[in-house]
Amino acid sequence: MTIERMILELANKREHAHQGGGPARNEKQHAQGKYTARERLGKILDEDSFEELDTFVTHRCTDFGMEKNRPLGDGVITGHGTIDGRLVFVFSQDFTVFGGSLSKAYAEKICKVMDLAVKAGAPIIGLNDSGGARIQEGVDALAGYADIFLKNVLASGRVPQLSLILGPCAGGAVYSPAITDFVMMTRGSSYMFLTGPKVVKQVTHEEVTTEQLGGADIHAGRSGVTHLVADNEDEAFAMLRKLFSFLPQSHREQPPLADCSDSADRTDPSLNFILPDSTNTPYDMKEIISTVVDDQDFFEIHPDWAKNLIVGFARFNGRPVGIVANQPQVMAGVLDNDSSIKGARFVRFCDAFNIPLVVFEDVPGFMPGTSQEYGGIIRNGAKLLFAFAEATVPKITIVTRKAYGGAYCVMNSKHIRSDVNLAWPSAEIAVMGPEGAVEIIHRGKLKDAEDRASLAETLMDEYRELFANPYNAAAKGYIDDVIEPASTRFRIVKALEMLAGKRETNPPIKHSNIPL
Repeated sequence: MTIERMILELANKREHAHQGGGPARNEKQHAQGKYTARERLGKILDEDSFEELDTFVTHRCTDFGMEKNRPLGDGVITGHGTIDGRLVFVFSQDFTVFGGSLSKAYAEKICKVMDLAVKAGAPIIGLNDSGGARIQEGVDALAGYADIFLKNVLASGRVPQLSLILGPCAGGAVYSPAITDFVMMTRGSSYMFLTGPKVVKQVTHEEVTTEQLGGADIHAGRSGVTHLVADNEDEAFAMLRKLFSFLPQSHREQPPLADCSDSADRTDPSLNFILPDSTNTPYDMKEIISTVVDDQDFFEIHPDWAKNLIVGFARFNGRPVGIVANQPQVMAGVLDNDSSIKGARFVRFCDAFNIPLVVFEDVPGFMPGTSQEYGGIIRNGAKLLFAFAEATVPKITIVTRKAYGGAYCVMNSKHIRSDVNLAWPSAEIAVMGPEGAVEIIHRGKLKDAEDRASLAETLMDEYRELFANPYNAAAKGYIDDVIEPASTRFRIVKALEMLAGKRETNPPIKHSNIPL
């Protein structure tokens, strides 16, 4: 065979591989509002940056007539490319080939690209659109999934792992995305569940649709499985690229600095008047966050789950940070089971990848009640405490109003290695609020008082004088400074600049034992 003939044959094979399951199946994908696996990579990556690996891999199954059907690539496209000029490794499951079902060869392709990502120190992006394990391969397909799970675990904390769910993701397949750092779904076209509606009905007699069981909104608002939801794939790709802009390449690198036209010493007098006169009146903490970050650009993570705690990414003078904040507008900003888990997971991600943490605190305590206690609020609250205490990245806390009880300790207090703790003049740092404290401390006086209400008000005023201000904590060094709210942005920028060279390590151990 001449070299010209060999080159022509190569081109033909490559062209065949690029067709996926063929024109008819590709059109069916489009009819469902979905791109093909290869089109998705073109949307996510910089133009002409994709370099494919394992184009000619085929499955090795010889049962059920499978030996006669060996499409090149075997249903998953793997390789590397760039986003904004930065290296990433990718795999994109192709639903047009065997329904995207996973074989042993398919799994080996994904494992190979994940190994390369860890070696090269670059993020892994997985585009999931698969019917699950390839039944014809039996235990080999299950082994392939387990191989991928192991690679996910070994890559965790070493390189960022991002998962997009763009179609079905069911059974054991859900565990790979669940291990990754961020999960994104598309509304109406993607779903995740361990057991489908038919099995649920058979076992529990529940009637439930695919959307009700594992749709994007369910996982965004109720289970917390997914971090972000998009209305369509184009929106999902835009979200992915924005999220990526805040992240470093690996645990060995710092997050990327961005150009900033927003003045570092900008003040905003509106912050001096943003809190309500009554300490029991809610307000939107997101207004404070957006006012102080660069260009009012706050990228919220998990916006629909555990809304009493806000987490997300922003920048101060071009420097990426992770923000954790109580939300007084929802449940008064108390910490409960879900918000504690949400915060702990986010804090640990930021710490793993050298992203400084900025905390805005207005917390009246932990949510009381049997449902919270039975749900494990002690264990779950300890997760958030553990995560903040373990974190060695620069940590800054701004107390805007309430900081009561154990929640004060947990929300990145000076006592668990926060670096800079600032308070607004409105801050109240105490074991509990005035009403509850007076009822306990002065129970006897109140019981015998002729004018109980008047006495209680007087005693609460005394308590406020002692504790409903930040100066008692500042006198003890637990608060580094009491600041004018208008200067909050400038003070955070200066603190981050001061802490840029921070290097702190934990004791040399195999790993800690967070109360999972």
